[in-house]
Amino acid sequence: MYASEESWREVDAYFADTLVAEDAALAEARASGARTTLPRGEVSPVQGGLLSLLCRTAGATRVLEFGTLAGYSTIWMARAVGEGGRVTTLELTEQNAAIARANLERAGVADRVEILLGPAAGTAQRLIEAGTEPYDFVFIDADKPSNPVYLRAALALTRPGSLIVIDNVVRNGAVTDPDTTDDRVRGVRQALADIAANPDLEATALQTVGVKGWDGFTLIRRRA
Repeated sequence: MYASEESWREVDAYFADTLVAEDAALAEARASGARTTLPRGEVSPVQGGLLSLLCRTAGATRVLEFGTLAGYSTIWMARAVGEGGRVTTLELTEQNAAIARANLERAGVADRVEILLGPAAGTAQRLIEAGTEPYDFVFIDADKPSNPVYLRAALALTRPGSLIVIDNVVRNGAVTDPDTTDDRVRGVRQALADIAANPDLEATALQTVGVKGWDGFTLIRRRA
């Protein structure tokens, strides 16, 4: 029986080598994550492939991302929406945005990506107030205590049928602790409670193991 973290990483590498076409631009973007404010915070190659497939399956041409970092997941989604598509990604720091811009240029998708700088909650609120055209797909992968705020913004910026994905919802199993004092876990739990209480949403969650350890995604579809 294979249950070690080393085995998880080996399986992830096998799936990535066998199924996921990570080219030089993606590999360099992933490596450049070490220079961001959250080293190794980007999704794995296999997870990037999942985001791409979800975007394509949803027929997404407009994507909103909370949390840019080095732009690794941004590249996956920008390629998925195609030349006529658009990705808006929200990033707090210029340090990360500068790294992401270089990676987007290298990947050939800079013309379809807009990086908006500043606290994501405020930026999202300005998009709402501006009456921004609804997004087809939203990826939430920023500071976890703000997940409930980002979810509310995502609901205001999408339409029936849109898909929302929240990353890092397992937290090494800590998500099951109702008495947690970890604000990151509390943010995840509140967002999940808000999803469960909203009859206009349908959702599920997937646990993942691999190079990113033990974590997972929540996938949400708007019914109305």
